[in-house]
Amino acid sequence: MAEFVRLEIDGAVGVIRLDRPPVNAFNSAVQRQLLQVAGQVAENAAIRAVVLYGGERAFAAGADIKEMVDLNPGEIASLDGHLTDAVNAIGRLPQPVIAAISGYALGGGFEVALAADLRVVAENAVLGLPEITLGVIPGAGGTQRLPRLIGASRAKELIFFGRQFSGVEALAMGLATRAVPPERVFPEALQMARTLAGGATAALAAAKRCIDDGLDLSLSAGLDLERQRFAELFATEDQKIGMTSFVQHGPGKAKFVGR
Repeated sequence: MAEFVRLEIDGAVGVIRLDRPPVNAFNSAVQRQLLQVAGQVAENAAIRAVVLYGGERAFAAGADIKEMVDLNPGEIASLDGHLTDAVNAIGRLPQPVIAAISGYALGGGFEVALAADLRVVAENAVLGLPEITLGVIPGAGGTQRLPRLIGASRAKELIFFGRQFSGVEALAMGLATRAVPPERVFPEALQMARTLAGGATAALAAAKRCIDDGLDLSLSAGLDLERQRFAELFATEDQKIGMTSFVQHGPGKAKFVGR
C-alpha cells in the first residue's frame, strides 16, 4: 500500500505529513493511514507537540468524490466512519496539535484541520465546507466543531452556502491562530510546536482536556473537572520544577522535563 500519511519526528515534535498528490484527497487508504498514525502519536510519550501538514499546494482538498459517488447509505456510512474515526483520533490526542494550512483545506480536509487545537494558515489559503454543493452535508465533524469555534450563526452561513474563504478571513473570524505568507506557514507552525514541546506536558494535556470536555458539560461540572485536573498536576515533576523555579528565579525561567 502506498504511504499517503507519514509520521516525521523533529526532536519532541511529531509532524503528521499528508502526501497524496496532487491535493491530498482523502480516499479510504488515506483515512485508514491517518487513523493509524494518530494512534502511533498517542502512544509515543517522546512526542510532546504535533504539526499537521499537507505541503505547499494543499493541506487536503477533501474526500475522494470518485470513490463516493455511487455508494448507497450503508456503504457510505462505513466509509465515512473511517474518516470520522481518524478526525476524532486527531482531536483526542493528548498533545497540542497545530494544523499548518497552505493552499486548499476543503471538506474532509478542513474537518481534519478543525480537530486541531490551533491553526496557522496561509493568507491566501482557501478553506471551507462545500459539501452542500454536492447535495450532502459535512460528515466528519464539520457541523459540530465549526459552530463550537465560531458560533452557530456564522457556521450556518458557511455551511448552508458552501462558501469558501481565505486565511485572512479565517483569522478575522477567530478560526485561525495566525495568518502568514505561504512560505512561512510550516516554519511558523513548527516553531510554535517546538515552544509547546518545551512546556509542561502534563499541564498542557490537562488544559486541553478541560477545555474540550468542558464544552460538553455544565459550568459546575466543568469547574469540578478543572479542580480535579489542577490537583492531579501536583503529582508531576513539572509542577515542582515550575513552582520552585518561580520562587527562586522568577516567572518564565523553568526548564520542564515533560513528566
